[in-house]
Amino acid sequence: MRRAGGTGDITADTRADDADDSVTGKLERVIAGQVRRYRLAQGISASELALRTGMSKAMVSKIETASTSCSLTTLQRLADGLEIPVTALFRGADTDRDAAFTKNGQGSVTVRSGTQHGHEYRVLGVLKGRSDAIEPTLVTLTDASDIFPLFQHPGTEFIYMLSGRMTYGHGAYEYTMEAGDALLLEGEGPHGPLELLDLPITFLAVAAR
Repeated sequence: MRRAGGTGDITADTRADDADDSVTGKLERVIAGQVRRYRLAQGISASELALRTGMSKAMVSKIETASTSCSLTTLQRLADGLEIPVTALFRGADTDRDAAFTKNGQGSVTVRSGTQHGHEYRVLGVLKGRSDAIEPTLVTLTDASDIFPLFQHPGTEFIYMLSGRMTYGHGAYEYTMEAGDALLLEGEGPHGPLELLDLPITFLAVAAR
């Protein structure tokens, strides 16, 4: 069994890895991300990791940029150098996770009570098939209408004011909110804007069911 530290072994192993530089894929990207994450978490440089593993700094750089495929020997050296189990380098390789990205000004507008009165509710992302997913909504109020919809739902909701000023109700309580204010509430209590004090009003509402 070869061990890191001997010059001949380093050269041989490096050549073996250099030969794998052609095509890299998902596994290489996962390993690259894990190596870099653990290295940065420990506050060590690529040079220090190279010294710990007996590899060149150039090889460590190739691994962290997913420019090469690692041999089993190299994976073991990395794990030893980072003082982690080899399996930690593969975390996230066996599953795909859903994500929703919404550009500024995009997102689907939902029709809710009050929408036609200058109230816009723009859903910023949805994870399909998950009953526990949060629901982020950008709410814009531009018309001081007398119609203020109140909502009730299971779970919790987080309100963060971005602009304007309003009185927001939750159950028997009222809160005067302006830019930078936040409110965390239980969704089963009736809640919603009660009075629009300074238009336009924009706030982020994140509901967790």
